[in-house]
Amino acid sequence: MSYTFQDAAQDLEPVAEEKTLSLLDLLFSGGMAGSIIIGVLFVLLFAAVYIYFERLFAIKAASKTDKNFMHQIRDNVAGGNIEAAKIRCAQENSPVARLTAKGISRIGSPLEDINTAIENAGRLEVYKLEKNVSVLATIAGAAPMIGFLGTVIGMVLAFHQLATSSGQAEMGNLAEGIYTAMTTTVAGLIVGIIAYIGYNHLVVKTDKVVHQMEATAVDFLDLLNEPA
Repeated sequence: MSYTFQDAAQDLEPVAEEKTLSLLDLLFSGGMAGSIIIGVLFVLLFAAVYIYFERLFAIKAASKTDKNFMHQIRDNVAGGNIEAAKIRCAQENSPVARLTAKGISRIGSPLEDINTAIENAGRLEVYKLEKNVSVLATIAGAAPMIGFLGTVIGMVLAFHQLATSSGQAEMGNLAEGIYTAMTTTVAGLIVGIIAYIGYNHLVVKTDKVVHQMEATAVDFLDLLNEPA
């Protein structure tokens, strides 16, 4: 095979190198303002993940109740063994047991007073279940706005560079500053989406526990309304 002039020309052509950029470089190459905002978003992400899993485990623990719990309470109360019912409630560490214990402690009072005591105890249990969940909702709303703030700051700096250079700024530098600034919006949206999904999941889990407490309260009041 003969080596032609065309082959030599092809060998001499420069090979275009693909410019690669890692995720961390992309996130933290936006200058001081961009790095600060990305750092804030990372803190919010850590807080959202921590709150989600801490509340998830707490809600799961609160939802675990012995299936025979109310049957045992019913047998003890119907047999007049109130102390045994109180001891059984103390053994069951759950919101349902604490509501039942509150109702048992009011036996002998009018049903309206018992119902009020159970409702007040239920509000306290719901407050415990929803602890810090509102922070998760705040992160879900604030993170995208913080990310958008970083983008606006990046755009302002890019156009400031264009203005101070009398319109002679290199497009490569401008484009790099703009797409780097956009990463703050992407990061903010990611954090916001994660926090939003976690918040709604916790709300669903909490509602199940609340419905369980309401059903137990109704069963207990029905027990007291049964004829002797």
